[in-house]
Amino acid sequence: MIYQVKELLLPDGKCPYADWFGRLDAMAAAKVSVAASRMEQGNLSNVEWFRGIGEYKIDWGPGYRIYLAKDGLRIIVLLGGGSKKRQQQDIDHAVALWDDYKGRKAQILKGT
Repeated sequence: MIYQVKELLLPDGKCPYADWFGRLDAMAAAKVSVAASRMEQGNLSNVEWFRGIGEYKIDWGPGYRIYLAKDGLRIIVLLGGGSKKRQQQDIDHAVALWDDYKGRKAQILKGT
């Protein structure tokens, strides 16, 4: 299955995934880009799902992680990223971002 991979955009215009990605060095950015391409092509074998989100593990360097969620059947929303070092804080932040997104989307669909 082919997915559309999109980055979460917050109401203030910020993008947590892009902010994180922009701080990576060139080699790490290349590894993360390859991972995002694999997700787009439907390869989610490195994703562990829990608490409504997914964690794509990259076994390189400090153990990079990409946090994501599925919005419907064909859309993957990139919530952010991190490393093994701050894993629990990054997971909690990604879950909060995803919960906020779902709430905003429900209000829009409800028309309020």
